[in-house]
Amino acid sequence: MTFKKLATLAMATVVSASLLVGCSGSKESAKDDKITVAMITDVAGVNDQSFNQSAWEGLQRAEKELGIEVKYLESKQDSDYATNIETLVDENVDLILGVGMKLADAIKEGAELYPEQNFVLVDKELKDASNVKSILFKAEESAYLAGLIAGKTTKTNNVGFIGGMELPVIDTFKYGFMAGVKAANPDAKVQSQYANSFTDQAKGKAIANQMYSNGADIVFTCGGDVGTGAIEAAKENGKYAIGVDRDQSDLAPENVLTSAIKRVDAGVFETVKSYVNGTFEGGTTTTYGLEENAVGVPDTTKNLVSQDILDLVEETITKLKNKEITVPKNEEEYNAMVK
Repeated sequence: MTFKKLATLAMATVVSASLLVGCSGSKESAKDDKITVAMITDVAGVNDQSFNQSAWEGLQRAEKELGIEVKYLESKQDSDYATNIETLVDENVDLILGVGMKLADAIKEGAELYPEQNFVLVDKELKDASNVKSILFKAEESAYLAGLIAGKTTKTNNVGFIGGMELPVIDTFKYGFMAGVKAANPDAKVQSQYANSFTDQAKGKAIANQMYSNGADIVFTCGGDVGTGAIEAAKENGKYAIGVDRDQSDLAPENVLTSAIKRVDAGVFETVKSYVNGTFEGGTTTTYGLEENAVGVPDTTKNLVSQDILDLVEETITKLKNKEITVPKNEEEYNAMVK
């Protein structure tokens, strides 16, 4: 039995077991041609119609435009993160992307154990990690715009928010959305619930159905494939849903009112481009927002939203860019805003 197998069986901590072994100093390259970039998904998988899929689309664009090789490894459970990192290190991948803040601990551990390996972490800032580039997004801005649209469109003064899990990155969407709803329609109620999953379509559909039964006519879901189920519920109930991360109108053109765009694909592409161009800087963080065209709402919004509301959205975008409006990212900031 190899040392790697012995170590993996012996170590009690999954991260340590899967990352500590095989660390032999300098990283040898098995390639002499193309740069290789690989991403590791969170448990929602690459075809989540949302966050991971957007990241993969960014890599596919990089492959086409930059002439690199790309691949992905899916994580079926949290313990897969570290194992997938080791697999990619063993394969001499040049740049490893961790998609989602749930990978932060594994990326941090991997960065420490493999100091010559370059990493990218999406949605979580890793400080004091000189070989990790962090990518963040002002998701609260796109959620605020989605909230404005929901608040102005609702006929029942009742809308809903479904989060995948109670995490800071999801709360950014939640409180941005709630702030937008309140700014547009102070009388509107926002139902809120977490699915405790990013993969359970049935749970998303069940929660959305309950919200519609309780009077909501629009439901915004931030939860990977959980949102796919919620959109299905909107179709069956003849109600509206709001998509997330990417334009999800293709899932239900008559029911997806808008989507809170978070251009993970753009952030990933630009970061990979910097690596190819030799300007990649580990130990730094780049935040993408409206000014970078990385968040917002899609053009398809005009298909179901009235022109006066679209005009309000455009006015609000200008105010957000000019810092005339501050959007809350968490409960504390939201409570301070509504006092």
